Amino acid sequence: MMPSTENVASAPRMPAEEDCEMALVHAAKAGDMDAFGQLVRRNQVMAFRVAQHITGSPEDAEEVVQEAFLKAFRNLERFEERSRFSTWVTRITVNTALMRLRQRRGHETVAFRQADADDPSALPQEVADWRPDPEQIYTRRELRAILERALADMPQHYSTVFLLRDVEGFSTSETAEALGISITATKARLLRARLQLRERLSAYFRDENSVGRLKAKTMRSGL
Repeated sequence: MMPSTENVASAPRMPAEEDCEMALVHAAKAGDMDAFGQLVRRNQVMAFRVAQHITGSPEDAEEVVQEAFLKAFRNLERFEERSRFSTWVTRITVNTALMRLRQRRGHETVAFRQADADDPSALPQEVADWRPDPEQIYTRRELRAILERALADMPQHYSTVFLLRDVEGFSTSETAEALGISITATKARLLRARLQLRERLSAYFRDENSVGRLKAKTMRSGL
């Protein structure tokens, strides 16, 4: 049984972790099954979250992750090590999840590539800072469900970029590679995702602030 999405967002990976990951890759390529098992355990939670986000189904996500790691094992010799293993296996997971969606929707076209997002002129010139930011929100248990609903309502090619970049801690270039899109498109979609989340969540924070002011007023009045 795959892990649930209750796990907190992945911490940023340190160089020592990347060295360890690559050592496991080398061992796995040499036939060490335990090393490949460790690679699976290190990445299965993240892969499951990504698969569930795309498919919208824990059952489909579980099958997608199993299939993705099987593909990774069968094609391990083709992994050229120009990126992290986690980035490579995430791309396999994304493609496998999209294929599952196509099958479920009767071969309807499902893709992350959209021409408008590759146009540099489409990039917002400035995005005002706001607090709390999306990543901070995601780690707060009481707001998790609210953010998940907001992400579910967002176009998938925006929300998945946000998930990889701001929740899973991928760099911009790693996110672009995992999704098979350009860095320009990744930046554009990430900015749009953050703006859309800000719009969707602003109502919640207004309500939260109103409740806080009401509580303070009540306490001052002695009620």
